[in-house]
Amino acid sequence: MKIIDLEVHILRAPDTGRPHWVSHFIVPRANEILVRLRTDEGLEGIGLATSYTPIEAPIHAFKTGIAEQVIGMDPLAPERVYRELFSLTSQRLASEKRWGREAIVRISAAVDIACWDIVGKKAGLPLYRLFGGYRSEVPCYVTCAYYRDGKTLSELRDEMQMLKAQGHVGFKAKAGGAPLAEDMERLALVREVIGDANDLMVDVNRAWDLATAIEGARLLEPLRPRWLEEPVRWEDDRRELKLLAQRTRIPLSAGESELTSYGCRALLEENAIQILQFDCTMMGGFTEGRKLAALCEMNHVQVAPHHDCFIHAHIVAATPAGCIVESFTDPERDPLQAELFEDPPRITKGFLALKEQPGLGLTLSEKAVKKFGERIL
Repeated sequence: MKIIDLEVHILRAPDTGRPHWVSHFIVPRANEILVRLRTDEGLEGIGLATSYTPIEAPIHAFKTGIAEQVIGMDPLAPERVYRELFSLTSQRLASEKRWGREAIVRISAAVDIACWDIVGKKAGLPLYRLFGGYRSEVPCYVTCAYYRDGKTLSELRDEMQMLKAQGHVGFKAKAGGAPLAEDMERLALVREVIGDANDLMVDVNRAWDLATAIEGARLLEPLRPRWLEEPVRWEDDRRELKLLAQRTRIPLSAGESELTSYGCRALLEENAIQILQFDCTMMGGFTEGRKLAALCEMNHVQVAPHHDCFIHAHIVAATPAGCIVESFTDPERDPLQAELFEDPPRITKGFLALKEQPGLGLTLSEKAVKKFGERIL
């Protein structure tokens, strides 16, 4: 089998004028690369790559020939396809073409996921079964409590009541963008609304220095968070995570901000975290994600990937280390989860049930692709 064509769209959502903030940056409502690979046997695979940074760099790479690197390759050999693309980060060609490292990493992830989609379709099996088939449904939580200009505690309460009414039993709230006292008031309200029986996770998005993280963790303990995510600033986060872990009983998590699987491996080597949150759509695809999941299992670390629950459910369902997936069921925050796929897996009472269709088991909504997408290749 050979790859004979790539179709690429950039998916964006319109600006609502009132963005969602985490601790120190705006999170795009949609900023994704959609890759459709077609083969000489008539099979098509889809892959997604997520970017929180400007999308112009991947657009430039596609428009200046990076897709030619995979035309003619065998999609049933995703390890080889991934390695060919990722290795461009260390080649002269990338410099000549002005293909940025991060852009190559994102593109290689999307192409890899599309190759695995084709592998599953060729085998006639859903990917979670090909990857190990440990279970057919996975726990699922919703990310919420973003900062927004003018957002009051009353608005936060309304948001949490809406999400609770959707049937969620796990809620991840944002922190780090306000003074500790104000954040603790917000988080206490979230705990009050969701109740003691449901899970609360707290995500700081690398905003606190170590001293603030130690104090923040101390103040959080009465709220019983299931984990504290990316609590310390980027510049020395692996060492500071280890130091923080020695000062709190709250499990720590990280990984979504790593550019490669080697960065995630280093997090495990520091013995700093109990939950790894790599993102197959931001780096590595399923090829590297499967290796990280195995590494987590061998190191007694849980797998709770960042973003894109319909994609990451295949990784989480495949391994005993699989913990939970992240969802965004407020379409104002993420319209793609609500609209991009026809009849996606259902989320009910805190669980996502995987489908038995081969590959990713996802069918694109052409209406949504037209609505959010700009075809660039």
